[in-house]
Amino acid sequence: MTHKQAAFASAAEGIIKNLERRGMEGYFFEDSASCVEAIISSIPDSSVISWGGSETIKEIGLMDRIKKGNYSLINRESASSDEEKRKLYAQTVLADYYLMSTNAITFQGELINIDGRGNRVTYLIHGPENVIIVAGMNKVVTDVHAGINRTRNFAAPPNAKRLDRQTPCNVTGHCGDCLAEDCMCNQIVITRRSGIKGRIKVYLIAEELGY
Repeated sequence: MTHKQAAFASAAEGIIKNLERRGMEGYFFEDSASCVEAIISSIPDSSVISWGGSETIKEIGLMDRIKKGNYSLINRESASSDEEKRKLYAQTVLADYYLMSTNAITFQGELINIDGRGNRVTYLIHGPENVIIVAGMNKVVTDVHAGINRTRNFAAPPNAKRLDRQTPCNVTGHCGDCLAEDCMCNQIVITRRSGIKGRIKVYLIAEELGY
């Protein structure tokens, strides 16, 4: 373990304890590969799975493993129309597992997520029986305010580039506090506690992942 990984491990230990206080489960991994194996081994065959279009989940190869596994995948990327996508969103409410990342997580175990249409934060809050969150330690912040700042100024701009959104942050590289039609910061959700104990499971990895 490198010095950086050791520091991440120390920070993760405290975060995991705070997640437990808030009714969530937390796990720490030195690398993506071991994290993916742990997640796959925790999901029973034939489970119904959906996901939130996370770049982190793509990067670590988890979606590739899910697509090859014996699961029923609700994949919004397969929708050929807005109506079909709407039906898939409705089906996701009853999924066994919902996979996503988080825009930020505080040392105190609070989750910060900012959404455009709100579908991702909807399933975090309610619906799927289990929510699996995968995040690199680069998403750890000191407090909620820092998490909102990180999301709007460091996560939203590259996402706007990726999705070709017509927003000020796509042009300037930082948040313009806009009300543009393409705005991705319409819903700001702070998860301070899970009302259903153990429903939300946070997998922290000692790597820089996602935005």
